[in-house]
Formats: sequence, C-alpha cells, structure tokens
Amino acid sequence: MNKDKSMFSYSVDSNELEEENQLLRETVSQLKNEVDRFKTPALLIGEIMTLTGSNAIVKLPNGNSFFVEVSSSVAKLAPGDSVLLEQKNLTVVDKVNMSKRFNVEQFVILEKPTTSWSDIGGLDQQVEEIKEVIELPLKKPELFKKVGIDPPKGILLYGPPGTGKTLLAKAVAASTNSTFIEIVGSELVQKFIGEGAKLVKEIFNLARAQAPSIVFIDEIDALASKRIDVGTSGEREVQRTFMQLLAELDGFKPLDNVKIIGCTNREDILDPAILRPGRFDRLIEVPNPNAEGLKEIFKIHSKRMSLDKAVDVVSLLKLMKNFSGAEIKAVCTEAGYFAIRDDRIKIYHEDFVKAIKKVKKEDKDLLKYLIYG
Repeated sequence: MNKDKSMFSYSVDSNELEEENQLLRETVSQLKNEVDRFKTPALLIGEIMTLTGSNAIVKLPNGNSFFVEVSSSVAKLAPGDSVLLEQKNLTVVDKVNMSKRFNVEQFVILEKPTTSWSDIGGLDQQVEEIKEVIELPLKKPELFKKVGIDPPKGILLYGPPGTGKTLLAKAVAASTNSTFIEIVGSELVQKFIGEGAKLVKEIFNLARAQAPSIVFIDEIDALASKRIDVGTSGEREVQRTFMQLLAELDGFKPLDNVKIIGCTNREDILDPAILRPGRFDRLIEVPNPNAEGLKEIFKIHSKRMSLDKAVDVVSLLKLMKNFSGAEIKAVCTEAGYFAIRDDRIKIYHEDFVKAIKKVKKEDKDLLKYLIYG
C-alpha cells in the first residue's frame, strides 16, 4: 500500500515538473523571439514616385530620391503609395497604409477673436488701411465688382516687436466675423521637416472650408527670406514649403472669402517673389507709438485700474518714450503687482515708476543676451 502511494506521489511530481519545464521552455522561446525582434533594424518610410518593372523611384522624408528594387512579395504598388524600405540598400519590402492628411487643427491656432478696434491705440492710419484692404472686400465685395478693381489678396504687417501687429489682425477678424487661423513660420520650418509643403496646402484648404477666414502667418521671414543656393536637406525643405506658400497665394481670387496677413520684424530680408503684386502687394508699417499713441495705449491698459489722484500721467509718458505697446501693457501689469504685494487696490505714481524701471531693465538684459549670448 505504501509502495503504491510512493509511486503515485512520484508520478504526480514528475508531471508537475514536466509542465513547469514546458512553461519555462515556452517563456525562453518568447524572450528569444523578443530579443531577435529588438535586434532587427528599423525600416525607413518612403513614397513611391515612379514604377519601372521590378524597380521604383522612391522619395524619402528628407526629400532625397533613389532608384531601388521592389521585393517580389510586395503587393501591387502605385505612385503615391507609402512603403517600408530596408535601411541598407533601400529595397521596398512592404506597403503601408498611411494617412496623407494632417489633422491641421492640431498645428494652428484656430479661434474667433473678440479683439475690437477700440482695444488698439496709436495706430489710426494702420487701422484705416486694414479696413480698406481686408475688412471692406469681405463685407462689401459687390462694391469692388461694380468699380471694376481687385483688392489685394493679402497684406504684410512689418515693424518692431510688440507694436500691435497681431492685435490688428485679430481685430479685423473680429470685425468681419472671420475665423482666425494663426501659423508661426519658424515652428512650421522646425517641426515639420519633410512635410511642410503638405501642411501649408492643408492649412489653406482649412481656411477655404472655414471661410470667411483670415490666415495670419507670424514670423513669415522664417519661410520667405531671400533665396540662396541651398545645400542641406533642411534648406531645401524650407524652399519647398515657401514655393507651396506662393502657389497657395496664387490660387486665391482677390474677392474670395479668405484673406492672408503676413507679419514680420525683418521685411528687409523677404524674398521679392512674395512681395510682388498679386500676393502681399500692400505693405503696412506698424512702428512704435508716437507721443499721442503712447497716451492712447496707456489709457486703454489703465482704464480698469484704480489709480491714485496723484498719478502724473504726463511725466510717466515721458519716462516711457520709445516704448512699444507691449511694453506699456507690461508697465501697467507690473504696477498692479506692486500694489498687490502691498495688499492694496489703489495704484500710486511710484508703482508706475518702479514698473517702468523694471521693464527697461528687462529690455537691457535681453539686449545683452542677444549680443553676448
């Protein structure tokens, strides 16, 4: 009896060990496959340009094109298809389904601005020009048809930083109830190497779909500076993106419900191609405010503040000579903080003086950084 029990116990232990060994072998096999998979080199993604028998011309995301072989196991291909390429000799090894479209709303600022013309001070001449070339064609296109002239498709706002260029664009979008689509040229160049031209095309398609709309291109000099002989793939990509921008500008009719506003601090380096009639053929300078402009801007930004009766606005304006609109706003904000730190709601003359000194110091520190790094 004891012998039978011993044999039974041995048989059970043997079965359990065998099951455990089998599980361990399977685990080892899985881990080995996983290690092999990690050792496999990554595949490149390219786009089929032309097919010639068992070969193809493919374009890589950096813009370079190659004549390569196509594996016999790959399904039927057509120009425009996205494919996987083996890294060593760029043989096409598989076809992949990739979306050719961006969700462009992830890459732009899309809004309905609420900025009004009354929020802008010291720029009466610029406001009138923008109303003539942007607002009037959107509100009364039939007037231009009757007169028989075409308004500009777009305008270029240029001038020092902080003078109100973006505010002007948002105000005209609000006054015409247009969708405001903001693109930053430098970000477009840096983030979307290999895809910049496609993204520009789809941004303008979005503008047509959201019409009436205003496409605001900030830092346009990053895209549209004077062309030189280009060597690197990055420089070639900037040129492709720029050429697509020109093509989009040419594709608009002057009385379409889409207007383009470019913005730059460096109009002197822009390519003449973008400034010719039919593109940005109205250039509007937005300079730092004069004495009257300083007074208007200060009034706008301080109108909701609780000022002490002893605040001498005239002397403050003299201290803020050559300030931009953004700097005047910063002064009002900093003066408010000085009052908050002292736990009061009344803002004194000294608060503004200290705020002006602080803003001036920040400007000097920034200038030192730009000069000396």
